[in-house]
Amino acid sequence: MPTQPFADGGYRFLPGVFQYSGGVAAEPGYMIERVRFAKLLPLAKGFAAVEAHLARIGRPITAFCACELRSPAQFSEAGFVAFNRRYVERLERWGHYRDGVNPVARSNVCPEFAPPAEPSFYAFSYTVPGQGGFVAAGSGEAQEGAGSYVERIVRLGDQTPTGMRDKARYVVGEMARRLTALGFGWADVTATQVYTVYDLHPILADEIVRPGAAPAGLTWHYARPPVEGLDFEMDVRGIARELVI
Repeated sequence: MPTQPFADGGYRFLPGVFQYSGGVAAEPGYMIERVRFAKLLPLAKGFAAVEAHLARIGRPITAFCACELRSPAQFSEAGFVAFNRRYVERLERWGHYRDGVNPVARSNVCPEFAPPAEPSFYAFSYTVPGQGGFVAAGSGEAQEGAGSYVERIVRLGDQTPTGMRDKARYVVGEMARRLTALGFGWADVTATQVYTVYDLHPILADEIVRPGAAPAGLTWHYARPPVEGLDFEMDVRGIARELVI
């Protein structure tokens, strides 16, 4: 699917589902920066911190283009929908979410140890004057299309090395598809993040490194994807400037 412009924010996006887009890329004249919070901020405080940071640097709130969230535990499908409805309310007030279309990319995972008490902000990205940058949204091993997660998850309930290999292969393929749609390739990636609590070593070389999916190394977060039944998630980005606040 071709990208669509979000002119108010200075970026284009890959249309996805109502809760997030498949990824974002800076339009000409803009670049994407990323900020990671030194400590997790509960959702409401995180949104307020995003507003304050963008105001401080003189950027409109519509420059917000991607975020990384952390949740206490995996959601049921119904629970995930309910959370997402609450999440997009703020994006609607900000002018991002319109008629069921959401340009903002997102990942949302569940730390296995010391999880937050409520959904929280880990990091966010936004546009500033400059040139370049992209964020491919997080994807787990649920195939695109209609149906419940249970119907779409690759090798549901199979955490054997073979099962995890198939899950990783699907997710890496989905990342490659999103990169291509955004106009980039693996060589443009500056950061690759993987989220799983299962052994990554048997699949790391052949399914991630050899295909070129970690040109700048790999960050492994010991966390689960956001929905029950998912075991493996990945996101990638190409960003020249990143901050910690």
